[in-house]
Amino acid sequence: MKIHWFQHVPFEGLGAIRSWIEERGHEEECVRLFAGDSLPEADDVEFLVIMGGPMSVNDEEGYPWLVEEKKLVRQLVEAGKPVFGVCLGAQMIASSLGASIYGGPELEIGWFPVRAAPESTDASFSFQEEATVLHWHGETFDLPEGAIRMASSPVCPNQAYLLRERVIGTQFHYEGSPDAVEGFLENSYEGISSLNTYVQTPEEIREGARKFSKANQVQLFRMLDFLVRS
Repeated sequence: MKIHWFQHVPFEGLGAIRSWIEERGHEEECVRLFAGDSLPEADDVEFLVIMGGPMSVNDEEGYPWLVEEKKLVRQLVEAGKPVFGVCLGAQMIASSLGASIYGGPELEIGWFPVRAAPESTDASFSFQEEATVLHWHGETFDLPEGAIRMASSPVCPNQAYLLRERVIGTQFHYEGSPDAVEGFLENSYEGISSLNTYVQTPEEIREGARKFSKANQVQLFRMLDFLVRS
């Protein structure tokens, strides 16, 4: 299977998702939207991964390629293709289906717990009861119509969702390996105050990557395997 993935900024790559692609024997094709790469045709996409980025999905004036990206994402969802969205990617899926994206009550930067939502017990994919995961966002979103909330945190009720058995969005970063964390810190931490309740220091973020990233990779692989099988 070929995995198409959309990259919005140079420093935010696949992280541990690439390990899954390699271990499962899949191929990958990167679409660098920030560099002006052309979007693929919907019929040519078997599985789409949408990565994160510091921009807002609402900023179509500043990033005009967002318009066509949303159209393609909607096409793929409606066609029943497997789609996985991370952070901005989860917001992108929601926005493409008409849900609202807006500023959250707090920044979430660092490793904080999420818990399985009560409604997730009826879903075909079982989210773990609790996990400490990497967060790096200021915006949040409403669930797209028909989606099942899978996980929540005190700051962000919609941390993960499942839609139509083929689409998963996570506001957090299961793929956050130590190397990926360094990319975030080098390119996206300056100007953020660690005095905020849900913002950790760089040292705390690095320690979290060492402590939690391996367990998160196991859950990431479960999630991606589910999307391939379903």
